[in-house]
Amino acid sequence: MTQTSRTAELASHPIASIAGCTRQYPGVLALDNASFSVAAGEVRALLGKNGAGKSTLIRLLTGAEIPDSGTVMIDGEELRHSGSSRAQDAFEKGVRVVYQELSLVPGMTLAENLFLGRWPRKGGVIQYADMEAEASAAMRRLGLNRAPNALVASLSPAERQLLEIARVLLGRPKLVILDEPTSSLAAAEAEKVMAAVTRIASEGIAVIYVSHRMNEIRQIAHSATIMRDGRIIDTVDVKGADTREIVRLMLGAEASKAAALDNRSQEKTVLEVRDIALAPKLTSVSFQLKAGEVLGIAGLLGSGRTELLQAIMGVRSYDHGQVLVDGQAAQPGRYKRMIAMGFAYTPESRKEEGIVPLLGVDENTLSTNFAGVSKYGTLSTKMMADATRKVIQRLHIKTAQTDTPIGTLSGGNQQKVVIGRWVYANSRVLLLDEPTRGVDVEAKAQIYAIIRQLAAEGRSVIFVSSEIEELPLVCDRVLVLRDGTLKEEFKSPKIDQDALMAACIAGH
Repeated sequence: MTQTSRTAELASHPIASIAGCTRQYPGVLALDNASFSVAAGEVRALLGKNGAGKSTLIRLLTGAEIPDSGTVMIDGEELRHSGSSRAQDAFEKGVRVVYQELSLVPGMTLAENLFLGRWPRKGGVIQYADMEAEASAAMRRLGLNRAPNALVASLSPAERQLLEIARVLLGRPKLVILDEPTSSLAAAEAEKVMAAVTRIASEGIAVIYVSHRMNEIRQIAHSATIMRDGRIIDTVDVKGADTREIVRLMLGAEASKAAALDNRSQEKTVLEVRDIALAPKLTSVSFQLKAGEVLGIAGLLGSGRTELLQAIMGVRSYDHGQVLVDGQAAQPGRYKRMIAMGFAYTPESRKEEGIVPLLGVDENTLSTNFAGVSKYGTLSTKMMADATRKVIQRLHIKTAQTDTPIGTLSGGNQQKVVIGRWVYANSRVLLLDEPTRGVDVEAKAQIYAIIRQLAAEGRSVIFVSSEIEELPLVCDRVLVLRDGTLKEEFKSPKIDQDALMAACIAGH
């Protein structure tokens, strides 16, 4: 049977569909008159950049959201309930989802995790033998051959992902949605997950597979639906589709705009990375960073961008290679030493790792150098307020008072404080991991301006982002991290978004 006839056959037996669905949030049209369906036994890839509407579409199918208009059908029946009853209805109709962030409990056994919250009981006593027997059968179904009484903590990342998938397969689901299931996995481990997806589909279960890894999608998906700006743009045969054409559909007419940046980078090399390896993500990474340069690192989720920044900063020890600062080798794993040499790192997860929500803007800003606002070994309230006020004014942070709890600020203002912390510390090299994630358009533009101003002062910046379209707006140069190494280089003003995105997903 040809791919075209196979796709036509699948389309005639839809398991889940949405028709004419629109979903609007304050100031954001998340889904715009979208129609979509997936059939029994079909693997449908779902593609689109951040904010394209993928998550909203998934929430409609799982019953977590109600469309403002349109209908959602699961196995021929419309979801009509509201609130938690709607999600329960979708679950009972056979919809399951595995999110990117796994929900396993490391200190529990595999069997306990599989039946978490619904352990089989008899007379109030958990029936461990029955539970472990059923768990073994569920895991063997996906090729996971581990003892059911082993702890989840002993599993590899791929095995954890398989266990999460095995859990959603309990109870005969009809639709399984997988959100970036291989983003944290090396290539060999990703193969195990893809084999499991193929097995699932062969049993007649519909699968929606969210990923940008084109080699995976071409191997396992029958077709791919591409979203942009809340709309379904097209559904294509991925085996025959050109990667550049898929990128064009994802980015639309907005692509290929080159920003005219005032490049003030100097000849002086402040940082050199030589042949850094950190298994399983990085195999050999080498590059130089100049004084006054904003260097972008582009790559898919899970490509090793965060690991690279952490290796440079000393948060992680790398397997081999060298980090040179001003031509001198830096010892791996020495975070405090890197700070002393003028390096700064802002983590990807702002809320979990970047701020202390209950503390004030002042304490969050000045935490890199409390000694600078102390008198005779005691923190000075006046000195703290004065120092914080300077950072607030410079970075245009909107806050009622210098001691306002940072958790009450908007995401954009929180992020400015995280960056401002290192401006206050007078850091000369800033390693920024997703510095605009979760902030609005206005705040993004302000953060770009802050970064360009810091570069104009002679500071150097490494800017990591999964939003390809913002890299040309702020970076003098962009390097593409793929397959454990740096593959291509783009220089301003000739940074083409189409080519950049294609370089990130090529070979994937």
